[in-house]
Amino acid sequence: MLTLQGVGWLKRTAIGLATVTLAIKQYTADGAEHIDIASTATGGIKGTDEARVLDWTSRPHEDHIFGSLLSRNRWLDDKDAEWDALDAFLKEGWLDERVGPSGEHVIQNYVINEKAGWGAAQIWGFSLIDGARYYTRRVIVSKVDGSEVLKVRLIYDWQGKA
Repeated sequence: MLTLQGVGWLKRTAIGLATVTLAIKQYTADGAEHIDIASTATGGIKGTDEARVLDWTSRPHEDHIFGSLLSRNRWLDDKDAEWDALDAFLKEGWLDERVGPSGEHVIQNYVINEKAGWGAAQIWGFSLIDGARYYTRRVIVSKVDGSEVLKVRLIYDWQGKA
């Protein structure tokens, strides 16, 4: 996936060897819900920062791993019309936990790097895997011309509030 996104060999190797910890902060500001995520790799190495506003407005973001991005985010529910249009891979395996402000159960994210020529559709939520609850991201990364498509599930241990 990182190769398709244009991440160099050295960074890909380091990421592959690291354990990544996410510090997640959720809050409301200026009438919109926000989720800020700071990632740290093994040894305290700073990863990427994600500042998500859940209002489906496209916003630019510069990332030292993924480059210049345009991203939009929102709460989404399996009862929403937009849910039906998603790829089946993105809809699989979510727990029915209604945690969004209007009872939604997942977060939808779409990000594009026009310069590198790729986009990523993501759904975030909680899944039950081998009897344990995990924070999960299902991601479909593709070249904008459709020549390559990869589907990945990222699984994180969930520690809850610190």
